[in-house]
Order: sequence, then C-alpha cells, then structure tokens
Amino acid sequence: MTDIKLLEHLESYLTEQRQEKFKKVLAQRTKHFTVATEDVYQLHNTSAVIRSCDVFGVQEVTIIEEKNTKRIDREIAMGAQKWVDLNRYHSVKSALKDIKSKGYQIVATTPHETDGLLDDFDVTKKSCFFFGREMDGLSNEVIDAADCFLKIPMVGFTESLNISVSAAIILQHVTSKLKQTSIDWRLTEQELLEKRMDWCKKTIKSYDAIVERFYENP
Repeated sequence: MTDIKLLEHLESYLTEQRQEKFKKVLAQRTKHFTVATEDVYQLHNTSAVIRSCDVFGVQEVTIIEEKNTKRIDREIAMGAQKWVDLNRYHSVKSALKDIKSKGYQIVATTPHETDGLLDDFDVTKKSCFFFGREMDGLSNEVIDAADCFLKIPMVGFTESLNISVSAAIILQHVTSKLKQTSIDWRLTEQELLEKRMDWCKKTIKSYDAIVERFYENP
C-alpha cells in the first residue's frame, strides 16, 4: 500500500504546476487498453509506439524481444518511457500468458482483407493490441492466440503502414470512442496513488535522501 503521508510530503517538493499536471494526466490514463510490440527491429518504431501510448493515455506497454533486444531510443520516445509502464519479455509465450491472465483479449493488427475494420471494433472489451515486425508482421504464435483481428481501412496502392503510425491511428480511435461509453476505464484509486508515487520518484532528484529523512524524523 502507498504511504499517503510520504506521498504528500514528496509532492510538496513539486511545483503546483507539476502536481496539477500529474493529476490532469492521470485522470486520462487507462489500463483498459494496452499495446504489445513483437520483435520490432527498428528501434525508433518501438520508441514511437511508447510515445503514442503516452499521448493517448495508455499506461502499459509490453515489449517482446525474443530475437531483437535493444534499448529504448530516448530521443524519439521524448521521455515517454518515464511516464508509461514498460513490461519486457524475452518470449512470446510468456507475454501472451501474462497478458491473458490480466483479462485482455488479444487483438492482432494485420492488413488482411478478412480482418475486422477499425470502425467496427468493440471498445468495451479489455484489449491488448499486438504489432509485429516491420517486414514479417506478427508471428504465427500470436496469430494463433488472437481473439480477433483488426485492420485500418486503406484505399491506396500501399497495403500497410509503419507500425508506429498504425499504433497512433488505432489508439487515437479506440481511446476516443472508449471515453464516449459508460465503461469504467480509468485507473483505480490505488493505481493512481502508486503512479503519483512512481512519478515523484522519477522526478525528484534527491528522492532517496528525502525518503530517508522522512522516516528518520516522523
């Protein structure tokens, strides 16, 4: 459980503007939707997906690095990795197991004709959107585990979009549509407290020393 008194003490080290920004952003955060990238080769693509998740209020991102293991490109993510929770896995199997255990349906994003259209997607279902490798797309393991398939309507000669662009389009659409429903999509009170504490830790340079002094002088 979050120590409320410690949290309030830590937040006193933040400016009022920063405190308000935290509360405003957290009020729009959700775990109703999440995103997973599978062995994306280009580092900037994963980083850009994380940035889109932050922009559209998706709190958690799963990064599967079974073949391609790289650090997040901080410049492209624009600091978004500080505010979004990253769950990293070295196997598709373990990622799928954990995601399903949290109650998410697996949504495979592919450009195939038989897939469901974005406009028809049921946003009331807790969903994890999977995005695959730049050239090969999603693995058969993800395809076989998918509960449904999703594509963005396209009318040009090009049959697919860059994954970071696809993620941004899908997330903007589903989060906007979600907020028009009566679904309780926001973070729980406990999750809000935990993120406030986490963001304090990531923001205050002397965090450890302040915490130590707080408990030494109750």
